[in-house]
Amino acid sequence: MDFLIKVLAFVVVIGVLVIIHELGHYLVARWCGVKVLRFSVGLGKVIWSRRFGQDQTEWAVSLVPLGGYVKMLDARESDAGEISESDAAREFTRQSVWKRIAIVAAGPLANFLLAIALFAALYSYGIPEPVSQVRVNDGGLAEIAGIKSGDTVTAVNGEPVSAWSEMRWKLLQSAIAGQPARIELFRIDARGDRVSSEITLGLGDIPADDLDSHLLDRLGLELARPPAILGQIIPGGPAELAGLQPGDHILRINGEPVPDGVAFVERLQSAPGKLLQIEGLRSGQPFSLAVTPQAERVGERTVGRIRAQVDTSAATTIVKASLPEAIARATRKTWDTSVMTVTMLGKMLIGEASLKNITGPITIADYAGQTARIGLISFLSFMAFISISLGVMNLLPIPVLDGGHLLYYSVELFSGRPVSERVGALAQRAGIGLLVVLMAVAMFNDIARLIW
Repeated sequence: MDFLIKVLAFVVVIGVLVIIHELGHYLVARWCGVKVLRFSVGLGKVIWSRRFGQDQTEWAVSLVPLGGYVKMLDARESDAGEISESDAAREFTRQSVWKRIAIVAAGPLANFLLAIALFAALYSYGIPEPVSQVRVNDGGLAEIAGIKSGDTVTAVNGEPVSAWSEMRWKLLQSAIAGQPARIELFRIDARGDRVSSEITLGLGDIPADDLDSHLLDRLGLELARPPAILGQIIPGGPAELAGLQPGDHILRINGEPVPDGVAFVERLQSAPGKLLQIEGLRSGQPFSLAVTPQAERVGERTVGRIRAQVDTSAATTIVKASLPEAIARATRKTWDTSVMTVTMLGKMLIGEASLKNITGPITIADYAGQTARIGLISFLSFMAFISISLGVMNLLPIPVLDGGHLLYYSVELFSGRPVSERVGALAQRAGIGLLVVLMAVAMFNDIARLIW
C-alpha cells in the first residue's frame, strides 16, 4: 500500500508539472501563430493519442512518464517533409527570434507561475505550522551563541518570522550566503516575564554538505515540544500500577533529564521490560517512583509502553494572509527558492557542495508519498517546490533543455545570425551526454539513500 501511494503521488506530481510546462510552450506557440503538431505527456513511443482542432493537433500519452514535449512544425525535423505554402508562415524557424524566445521561455515560466499560484492559495487558505520555538542541544552553535531551550524566535535578519519553516528558511539563506544570522527572540524568565534579546548566530563555518537537511543539526536546534506531562492513565497499565497520575510532570529517568514529551516516549520505547526510576513534580511537589514499561511488538521491533497519554505535538500557528499579500508572499518565496537553487547548483559546480544533493525520481516519489500521507497542504507545498526546481533546471544553459535553446537565440540576437547546424548538433550531443551523467548521479544518490 505504501508503494502504491508513492507511485500514485509521483505520477500526479510529475503529470501535473509536465502538463503545465508543456501548456506554457503550446499556448505561446499558438499565440505566436506557430502550428503545433503534437502535445505529448511522456517520452518515447506514443501509447494513446487523439487529434483535435483546426490543425488536427495530436494530443498523446507516451510510454516513459518522465517528461513531455510539444512538437511544432519545424523545417529542421527529418520528418517535416514538404511544407505547404499555407503553413510556411507558421513554421517555427521562420518566426522572429523574439517569438522563439517567448515560446521556449514559456515552459519554465509556466512552472514558476504554478508555484506562485499554489503558494498563494495555501497562504490565503491558511497553513498550520509549528511555532518558531526551539530546543537547544548541548554543544551546538546555537548554545554557544546564547540561545536557550524554550526561546521563541521572532525575526531573522530583521525579517519577522512566526513559524518554524520560516525561521529555518531564513537561517538557510544566511548559511548559503556564508553570513551570520541576526536573531531576535524572547524567553520567559523565572518570574514569568517576557524578556526579549538579540543574538548573532555565526553560520560561515558550516560545511556546504550540511547546508540543507543537516543545517539545524549542525546548529544544535530542534523544534520545541511540550514538557513530559502525563494525560489519561489507562487502568491496569504499568503507569497506574506504579502510582503515576494525570498531570505528573516527568523531569528525569534514571537520573537523566527528560526535556520534553518526545524524549520521554523515546526513553520508554527503548526500555521494554526494564525497571526505570522516574522523578518529577506532582502539584509542584517532587516525587520519585519506579515503573517497568511493558514490552509490545510493533512491526519488526519491540518497544516499551506504560499505558499513559503524553502530548508530543508542538504548538502551532496559522500562517495566513489576504489575497494580495498571499500573492506577494508567494512570488517572493518562488523567487527566493529559485535563487537558492541556482546558488546550490553553482556551489556544486565549483566543488563547494556535494553532488549528493542531486536527487532523482526515486527520492521525489518517496517525498511525494510522504507528503500525500500527511495531507493536501503538505502535498501541494511539495508540488510547488518541485515545480520551481523543474523551472530552474530547464533554464540551465544545457543544449536539449529550454535554457540551451535560449542560449542559442541570445547568440543569434547579438551576432545577427543563427547558430550553425554543425555547432548545434555537436552541442546537442554534448548536452545529451551531460544529462545522462546527471541522471546517473541522481539515480546513484537515490539508491544510496535507500541502502544507507
